[in-house]
Amino acid sequence: MRFCYHCNDNQTHMKCADMENRTARLTILVDPVKKRIFEEICTAHDLTPSQVVRKLIRQYIIENAGDRELPEWLQGRPSSDASS
Repeated sequence: MRFCYHCNDNQTHMKCADMENRTARLTILVDPVKKRIFEEICTAHDLTPSQVVRKLIRQYIIENAGDRELPEWLQGRPSSDASS
């Protein structure tokens, strides 16, 4: 079983798995020192930088969506890792 980053739990949901297969590229510029530190921290947590960025984007959308209607798979849920 793998961690579902859409639902923040240790299950792979068919809806979420389907959404993960639809991707779009996002290119960002970041200074080399921050990039190196970020990659080191990701590696230390056994995560890829892409996994972390996707989770950050999801959290940002949930926290800042306002009155926008979000798809069910993207709606906020209490997270056990909210303190980290």
